[in-house]
Amino acid sequence: MIYPNVTKGEFLSRPNRFIARVKTGDEIHTVHVKNTGRCRELLVEGATVYLTESDNPNRKTKYDLIAVEKQRKNGEILLINMDSQVVNAAAEEWLEKGELFGKDAIIRREVTYKKSRFDFYIETGERKIFLEVKGVTLENDGIALFPDAPTERGIKHINELITCCKENYEGYILFVIQMQGVTVFSPNDITHKAFGDALRRAEKSGVKIIAMDCNITPHSIKINRPVKIAL
Repeated sequence: MIYPNVTKGEFLSRPNRFIARVKTGDEIHTVHVKNTGRCRELLVEGATVYLTESDNPNRKTKYDLIAVEKQRKNGEILLINMDSQVVNAAAEEWLEKGELFGKDAIIRREVTYKKSRFDFYIETGERKIFLEVKGVTLENDGIALFPDAPTERGIKHINELITCCKENYEGYILFVIQMQGVTVFSPNDITHKAFGDALRRAEKSGVKIIAMDCNITPHSIKINRPVKIAL
């Protein structure tokens, strides 16, 4: 996934979860934040951020905030993509390469089953699979964590996948870790233990849990390699 027209800036403030104030050169812009999560450890005053310019002349905001440089405790700079809207596109790009289900798999997005809508439905041979995607931007000492805020919607998705597994479908949850440099993925029990409990229950019910990191540049995001999971 490639972003056009990327600009480097300095984060100043976040008046609400939808917008931020960012300085580029001598100008200060109000930009759209493409992630409604808390992101408090990422969007700190003075942080280097990356913006992509919209080609829609009717928009109120000229730029979207898509990535941020996080300074770790050891001084290392970690580049994190925080665009929650790009995660499914990156997942589709990866799935179409046949990395998980083979190149002949039929892949459909946003498919409804009963009262549930899943990110992906895949058929390959006699296999019928529902897959949910979760973007991960929270990192602590090399551990990727999800969620960064309580998510009842996330629990609902997990329970729906468990139901699918009971009805002769396969269920998958793909955690797309929007960075490199992590060694393990875990549910964030401190923030929302109920989500972690649901994830552990899902694994025991046959739902497959996958975590993948990404190659990140200011201009791109690409799913890269598996990350160890510690539930």
